[in-house]
Amino acid sequence: MIRIVKMVFDPEQIDTFQQLFAERKTRIAGFPGCQGVELLQDIDQPNVFFTYSHWESPAHLEQYRQSDLFKDTWRHTKALFAGKPAAWSVEVANKAS
Repeated sequence: MIRIVKMVFDPEQIDTFQQLFAERKTRIAGFPGCQGVELLQDIDQPNVFFTYSHWESPAHLEQYRQSDLFKDTWRHTKALFAGKPAAWSVEVANKAS
């Protein structure tokens, strides 16, 4: 399962967010059931970021979302927003060889 989260930040808070993500990414990636996490930045709108994470199952993602790590990270992250976040849980429907 893939989780994509879109976040729009106050342009003055980009560095703060990138530092927060750098500090937490190893702990997030090491959370049980997480198979990796990446941070993507929009080319045309540099204050728009996406997290792209792979999870073994929806239950693993939910365990992470209920964890103190997520709650603390999200509390700090949402304080930097300039817009409402959006999130999608998706899976590969048809993989090219």
